[in-house]
Amino acid sequence: MLRRALHLILLLIIFGFIIGALRSSLPHLPAKAALVIQPVGQIVEQRSGDPLEIAFNEARGQRQTETLLWDITETLRAAAKDSRIPAIVLQLDDFTGAGQPTLEEVAAAMREFRAAGKKIIAYGSSFSQSQYYLAAQADEVYLDPLGEVLLEGYERYRMYYKGLLDKLAVDVHLFRVGEFKSAAEDLVRTGMSDEDRLEARVYLEALWTSYKATVGKARDLSPEVIDQYANGYIDALRTNSGDAARVALEAGLVTGIKTADEVTTRVQELVGEDESGGGYPAIDLGDYTRIHAAEQQLRRGAKGRVGVVVASGEILDGRQPSGVIGGITTADLLREARDDDDIAAVVLRIDSPGGSIFASEQIYREVAAIKAAGKPVVVSMGDLAASGGYYVAAPADEIFASATTITGSIGIYSVLPTLDRTLGKFGVTVDGVGTTALSGKLRLDRPLDPLLKDYLQLNIERGYELFVGHVAAGRNKTRDQVDALGRGRVWIGSEAKAQGLVDTLGGFDDAVKAAARRANLKPGYAVERVEPELSWAEQLAMQLKVRAARLSGNVLGPAVGEVQAALEPLAPLSRELARVKRLAASQKTLAYCFCSVE
Repeated sequence: MLRRALHLILLLIIFGFIIGALRSSLPHLPAKAALVIQPVGQIVEQRSGDPLEIAFNEARGQRQTETLLWDITETLRAAAKDSRIPAIVLQLDDFTGAGQPTLEEVAAAMREFRAAGKKIIAYGSSFSQSQYYLAAQADEVYLDPLGEVLLEGYERYRMYYKGLLDKLAVDVHLFRVGEFKSAAEDLVRTGMSDEDRLEARVYLEALWTSYKATVGKARDLSPEVIDQYANGYIDALRTNSGDAARVALEAGLVTGIKTADEVTTRVQELVGEDESGGGYPAIDLGDYTRIHAAEQQLRRGAKGRVGVVVASGEILDGRQPSGVIGGITTADLLREARDDDDIAAVVLRIDSPGGSIFASEQIYREVAAIKAAGKPVVVSMGDLAASGGYYVAAPADEIFASATTITGSIGIYSVLPTLDRTLGKFGVTVDGVGTTALSGKLRLDRPLDPLLKDYLQLNIERGYELFVGHVAAGRNKTRDQVDALGRGRVWIGSEAKAQGLVDTLGGFDDAVKAAARRANLKPGYAVERVEPELSWAEQLAMQLKVRAARLSGNVLGPAVGEVQAALEPLAPLSRELARVKRLAASQKTLAYCFCSVE
């Protein structure tokens, strides 16, 4: 009897420990506080990597290189209705950039906050082009006396490797459909093709025109003033003896020049002083997001929801982690949304340059299946929904895009390098026998056989016809109409709408409202993100790792932070190498758009 009682006590202790590990207390929100929004790294649709590792690294105090778009926009909209938040402080020094459609999603939420009669104060030691896009939406924009506002416009440059490959005697064979399909041209050319230069110039000019209009409207400046500022920046610096902050102030880009302490004094005028008297009562984005998420959790039980599936990153075969679109992973999420009776409509949010055509087809089939099941499915395009990213959007009931979304690129390609001449330089030859006409034809150490060349080109052409057929069916166009818009050509969102590739210009919230309207949902419906669920054991493991990390973080945190800060400049290179590695490993026919913008 005593033994059984001891077992019961032990089980209760273990159960209590597990519950304690899974429960986390909510942060304290003062009765009156400034919400501090300080994005770190890129603003993204989806964080990259394993959720367990992300939580572990955060608990150890490691700086994240990504901030979720939805954390910012949903927090802004919640704060607009929260009487405890009369003001927002926008600190942008650690924000490294985002595409213009992403910036506009944040800007729209900022405008809603201001429309509620509340203030936004933006401050920066300096402002890059992306940082200033958001800062300009604030009521007051303050720049450090040693800072600057640097507007460079948009560009698209890349390195071309044909000369290097020629020296190495590597023969690169490019198979594609569409003269505008510029992906992999860097392997077979020494510079931009005329088609690539034409389409790049068109969408870069459209982006810059939109930037000037949006920023100018926010600061009550004409687009011409923004142009003059960017083009005459060096001359203005000469006139002002190199005082960049003064140049920005005289151009009307900032409200004033202030130090961080002076900005603190200004915020105190809005929300008061904290207990120390040296600061102001505040809550940061992460803590406020947790409070808002806990409040929203109460609504999840309601029927009549709009399910949201996020497809962000390259499209690759199989199961992939967050930040990469897996053919199976994303198809499973779409199927889950289709089978959930409480989800009345689905929004597929796409931010992707494309990738594997097989994985794209898997996702396409699930989007079509949702539609066939009688559930409305609406696509919302982010910064980029090109090539395979457009492929998966084609069957939707309605496609939304920003005016500056980069989309289209209807076309596919494949690349095969052969190394026989390279090996020959070192005296290596290849010889042997095979049993069929295809035996040994796929070896990279042999010259490209005409039979293999035909095989690859036929495969590419069939894939293109499949792509065009899907778009024609989804967009109610003929094959020839789609082909005329395709051939690998990239379209900016506003032009894509004019050409019938997009139905409506609008943001994510507009797409959600359209999906709800199509499903005849009444006001007050919930929006649910359909994501891979962590098992009970994984949730427990995450909480235990987080708690252990917090304990060790007191000792290791500063050192880890210093190492991470030193490695931060290498993050873009690391991401680019990882992207190339993923695509190279796929060894598939690709529907991909190398249409990056800086």
